[in-house]
Amino acid sequence: MNKNGNLSVLTKGILKENPVFILILGTCPTLATTNNVIGAFGMGIAALAVLVCSNILISLLRKIIPDNVRIPCYIVIIAGFVTIVEMVVKAFFPALYEMLGVYLALITVNCIILGRAEMFASKNNVVRSALDGLGMGIGFTLALCAMATIREVLGAGSFAGIAIPFMTDYKIEFFIKAPGGMLVYGLLIALVYKITSGKGPKKREFSCNGCPSAQYCSNGSCAKEVE
Repeated sequence: MNKNGNLSVLTKGILKENPVFILILGTCPTLATTNNVIGAFGMGIAALAVLVCSNILISLLRKIIPDNVRIPCYIVIIAGFVTIVEMVVKAFFPALYEMLGVYLALITVNCIILGRAEMFASKNNVVRSALDGLGMGIGFTLALCAMATIREVLGAGSFAGIAIPFMTDYKIEFFIKAPGGMLVYGLLIALVYKITSGKGPKKREFSCNGCPSAQYCSNGSCAKEVE
């Protein structure tokens, strides 16, 4: 694979196939941990570490793992790395560990990580799988931090726990609550879609065409295009 191909694998998860705003995966931790920037960044880095490590190991074992038990095997591998990350965070960043709570352990069932294992790491070599995990992890982290910045600044009048003098007098607590998180999430999805979809009318189709994961899917059926 040439350098341009590897670069494409790395960068696609940042915007073009962002797991949060484009693929709409991992919504539970996205909404739960983005009421402050520190928690969002910590969750993003933890998920990134698990993504890269699990992708590498699954790619190495892709020809050994029996096809009929691949999903349980993937979950065991992911759970192992999540346990390691959880112990590291608990030992060295206890405040962050308390802040993330149960959502740190729930990285095990994060559909982004299992999805990349099934769709990419199980079909590609180690280098490409590592780059895919890194790119998706960076995209996930950036998405969380973008949401958290908006929610914390508007809802708490602070950034990463540091008070913003003007904003503390005009904070809107709605934004750090669940409905505010849903609103910010929806608006950012719309913004990213506008940026990535370009201008002008487009045909809508019910088929595999245009799906970011189409090249990894075994279903090649396509439906008739409609206006």
